[in-house]
Amino acid sequence: MRVAIAGSTGSIGKQTLEVIRSTREVDKYQVVGLSANSSVVDIVSQAQSFKPAVVAIADPAARKKVAERLKLTDPKIEVVDDATQLAALADVVVNGVVGFAGLSVTMSTLKSGKRLALANKESLIAAGPVVAPLRKTAGAEIIPVDSEHCAIHQCLRSSQNFPRDLSRLLLTASGGPFRGRSRDSLKDVSVADALKHPTWSMGPKITIDSSTLMNKGLEVIEAHELFGVSYDAISVVVHPQSIVHSMVEFRDGTTIAQLSMPDMKLPIAYALDYPNRSTSSFGVIDWAELSRLDFEKPDRDTFRCLDLAYQAGRIGGTAPAWLSAANEVAVETFLAGGLKWSEIPSIIEATMQHHDGQIPKTVDDILVADRMAREWAMKETK
Repeated sequence: MRVAIAGSTGSIGKQTLEVIRSTREVDKYQVVGLSANSSVVDIVSQAQSFKPAVVAIADPAARKKVAERLKLTDPKIEVVDDATQLAALADVVVNGVVGFAGLSVTMSTLKSGKRLALANKESLIAAGPVVAPLRKTAGAEIIPVDSEHCAIHQCLRSSQNFPRDLSRLLLTASGGPFRGRSRDSLKDVSVADALKHPTWSMGPKITIDSSTLMNKGLEVIEAHELFGVSYDAISVVVHPQSIVHSMVEFRDGTTIAQLSMPDMKLPIAYALDYPNRSTSSFGVIDWAELSRLDFEKPDRDTFRCLDLAYQAGRIGGTAPAWLSAANEVAVETFLAGGLKWSEIPSIIEATMQHHDGQIPKTVDDILVADRMAREWAMKETK
């Protein structure tokens, strides 16, 4: 299988390469393309190890350095500027790009009629109405790499009459590092505090989103887009152990859940090998050691981002794009020290007040919405 990895130097990209290294089947995977924004050292090392045909680097200065270094050691590797070129080379494209920047990879992969192993939730959330028609392209399919949506994908395979048999989807949330804390106690938490996720090792943006529960809110919108389920049939439950990755409740009262120890390599391997199961094992549970599984309702008063996401999803159109963009700006500002953690939902809420109700028909409409939302969010952070 020919695999291309967009965002190969990020958390998902590196773990995808670990999955490929761990396979017991010789020559099962061929890495044909890698991409990064500007991580010169990491992507040069990856390219020298996996010998892809193409390496895409977005940043011009970094691209020049990568090209110079690979010319000395691996002159056959082509260095380009655009990650959308990877889809033409691959059978499956892993989209591990962080944030809205991943939209172009999502679009190009589906247009090419290839399998998209999707870890970039923002592109589907922001551009859901534009991406949806591309899913009808012959050969195109989305296999979610988020642990929660991968879990739902697996659970739904137990029903031959979806969506008729469905009652609701239940997305589980760890609760992040601040679970159980009151709003008042979180007024002055530091960036370091917010980056201390209790169960997952992720990039800074996703980790902060987990601390505010915006990550779960975005996943609610993504679940709506992926599975065509109404927002009234999507629930969130806090599960601090992160063993149950999500559940599907059927109309006869049955609930099917997917359980494993927290390990992103499992959903990555699932997406690469679908519809088969991977020959490599990840996240195996020691049932003699697992003592308890806890569940509780999310604190929507303290973690207001969850309801902001539901609201944007129900509005539809470009509202999710505005939400995603405003959140990116707020999180970036917080990480840079220009904003308090407790102010993140306020910035998003204030930005959403300017949403113009646009219904997107093209990618350009999404790009305009994203730009407008970022401009308003930047004003709100001043």
